[in-house]
Amino acid sequence: MRSVFALFLLTAQLLMLPSAFAAAQHALTVYGEPAKYPEGFTHFDYVNPNAPKGGSLRRSAVDIGQFDHLLPYIDKGTGVSQVDGLLYSPLALRSLDEAYTVYGLIAEKMEHADDGLSLRFYLNPKARFSDGVPITATDVKFTFNLLMTQGSLRFRTQFADVKNVEIEGPRQIRFDFSNNDNRSLPLDLASLPVLPEHWWKDHDFANGGGFEAAPGSGPYTVGKVDNGRSITFERDKSWWAKDLPVTCGLYNFDQFTVEYFGDTEVARQVLLGGAFDYNREFSATGYTIKYNSPALDDGRLQRAHLAPQSLQAAQGFVFNLQRPIFKDRRVRQALALLWDFEWTNRQLMRSLYIRQQSFFANSPLAARQLPDAAELKILEPLRGQVPDEVFTTVFQAPHTDGTGFIRDKQLQALALLKEAGWRPDGDRLVNAAGEALTFTFLNSQTGLEKIILPWKRTLAQIGIDLQIRRIDSSQYINRLMARDYDMIITGYPVSASPGMELANYFASSSATDVGSNNYMVLKDPAVDTLIKGLVNARTKADMSEYAHALDRVLQWNYYWVPNYYPPGTSTVWWNRFGIPEHPAPYDEAIESWWQVSPTPLSNAQMADLRAKEAH
Repeated sequence: MRSVFALFLLTAQLLMLPSAFAAAQHALTVYGEPAKYPEGFTHFDYVNPNAPKGGSLRRSAVDIGQFDHLLPYIDKGTGVSQVDGLLYSPLALRSLDEAYTVYGLIAEKMEHADDGLSLRFYLNPKARFSDGVPITATDVKFTFNLLMTQGSLRFRTQFADVKNVEIEGPRQIRFDFSNNDNRSLPLDLASLPVLPEHWWKDHDFANGGGFEAAPGSGPYTVGKVDNGRSITFERDKSWWAKDLPVTCGLYNFDQFTVEYFGDTEVARQVLLGGAFDYNREFSATGYTIKYNSPALDDGRLQRAHLAPQSLQAAQGFVFNLQRPIFKDRRVRQALALLWDFEWTNRQLMRSLYIRQQSFFANSPLAARQLPDAAELKILEPLRGQVPDEVFTTVFQAPHTDGTGFIRDKQLQALALLKEAGWRPDGDRLVNAAGEALTFTFLNSQTGLEKIILPWKRTLAQIGIDLQIRRIDSSQYINRLMARDYDMIITGYPVSASPGMELANYFASSSATDVGSNNYMVLKDPAVDTLIKGLVNARTKADMSEYAHALDRVLQWNYYWVPNYYPPGTSTVWWNRFGIPEHPAPYDEAIESWWQVSPTPLSNAQMADLRAKEAH
């Protein structure tokens, strides 16, 4: 009896032991495969390790309008996205030439438990905040708790499976997970920024902290802030991490300024006037003709699609599925048939763009072929819950000849709408209750109306009334959070290794959560099943199969009217910078550039300078 009790006690003690850990590593990958860069690497391939430090770069913000606080980690208002990375460094830095791999930065080493239920970080003993205070495990735990309680909803969604955070020493911390289903969770945790507890415990994080400059853990400190209009980051020349392999060749400018504009046309004119250096362009017309000038002709002004292999955000007009008129798939399909991309691209966008076909645009995860045997095994249990076309047909967005005459599409749309119970009544379509088929497109962007108005005319020709309502950005954000709209335009970031973040965009659990990005208000059990399967996948091959299946189900349900994407990152800049010989394939990686001249150079002058440097 005593031996049985001893065995029971030993078993209980063994069950209470912490998880067994693999050896500490310099990098983490999603599926445990070897990282591209081995232990002891000297620098990333997409940097110039000898890039000189100094000079400045001034760029426009991607956001239109003004920022009302600095932090980009909350859902309220508009923060400064560059604070993440420049002011605050992560535990581990993501490389820009791999699908998803992170390399230790503040965390010198990382240990992932063999059973996948824990992750341990060993902090670099040299790590300091910009005010000289050491970075400790307490700061990491404080940051995590702060983001989970006062930060954006995306953090609570992304880290929902973290059940415990244990400080094991001044520079050692362990995260325990409730399950090992989320394979990207360790890398997501490693990508967390580290904020100083000694500062933020006494400041208003929940409301963005205002414009006051806090001490950072990153390569820059906050210099000058012109509230809402611009922010200048100053390179921290004594940054503790400046000589690490993971930062070699990066963060070269002494000053990095971000300028905010309320109008894209104003931003273009200010750039042409030389008041800043770099503009990310989102307009085809703007990109192709608005910069034409002698400076563009001689090369002082450069224009290019950078990072052509980059994964492009999936953009489209999305239906609010709470609205009764959009609950029938045939109605959504009919409306999608009538947006003439080919005419719009040729007449309004200089034939610059590529039609969106997938929610994983420009990615191997896009469903471009019929499902194979492995994917059919995933889809078969969902038969009857998903459209039949998922099993038989490769999705293609409606295609026209670009002439603007789409009578064939209008006839197809009318047939679908008739099946859905809509009939002609004079110059409008009505349902059995006599209610007209009408909806409103909510918009806060300058210039978007020109894309929507031709669609409005096409819809009106068969009796559908599309109203366009323009409101300011603050009202727009409030309406989004309340799900108070019929249709909007939105985008979905695309990852080569997607994970739990998909729940923020497509899962039933996020449909009505304030702060989530499920703007379709999508509640589809089949989609939930596929997201769970994708997150739980143990190999890259399995993840790809689930991604193809998810893409296919989203496509054939016509939850959106797919838009378009550019052949790279449309960018215009003044020619006074050095760019690595082998730039990052998936990102413009402006942090790897450096200054070669205080003033713009012509193509000939730049060639001469490079020839001199070569000798």
